[in-house]
Amino acid sequence: MAYDFKPFDTRIKEISEHVQLEMAGIRTGRAAPTILDGVQVESYGTRMPINQVANISIEDARTLRITPWDASQAKEIEKAIVQANLGISVGADEKGVRVFFPELTSERRTTLVKLAKERIEESKTSLRVARDEVWSDIQKKERDGEMPEDDKFRNKDEMQKKVDAANKAFDEVLARKEKEISG
Repeated sequence: MAYDFKPFDTRIKEISEHVQLEMAGIRTGRAAPTILDGVQVESYGTRMPINQVANISIEDARTLRITPWDASQAKEIEKAIVQANLGISVGADEKGVRVFFPELTSERRTTLVKLAKERIEESKTSLRVARDEVWSDIQKKERDGEMPEDDKFRNKDEMQKKVDAANKAFDEVLARKEKEISG
């Protein structure tokens, strides 16, 4: 009997998407609009992501331009970015808000690489937990007579291949991020 790996595959996909978001949030020396994804702006009595109240564009390698759809929102956007404490500089002008990414010091690069490694390790831990749940389920099915022993080990091998592939993908994401940070 073939084990249904669909929920496990879905969980792997969720963990992988989370890794991508985490890595996008780790800032390098280059301007990247994704750093602002978690910043909420007070707009007409509600809190909204910046990309819902303004256009965000890359002005040059180390500068973002935020153009609010309502010019009166510029001060609120500037305030929200400053309060987010992202390690970037902010300045308002007549066109909107400019976000400046400072050069990374070697100490900051080391900290960012360490942070990236921690995020990857957290994801690998989540994956191990999901793997353990699936393995327990497979063993239970075999004990309950729903699955022969041969299938149990065949399913275990298939599960491990999925885990190995996901871990390899996480390592590749980390290697790309380290290269980007070391720049």
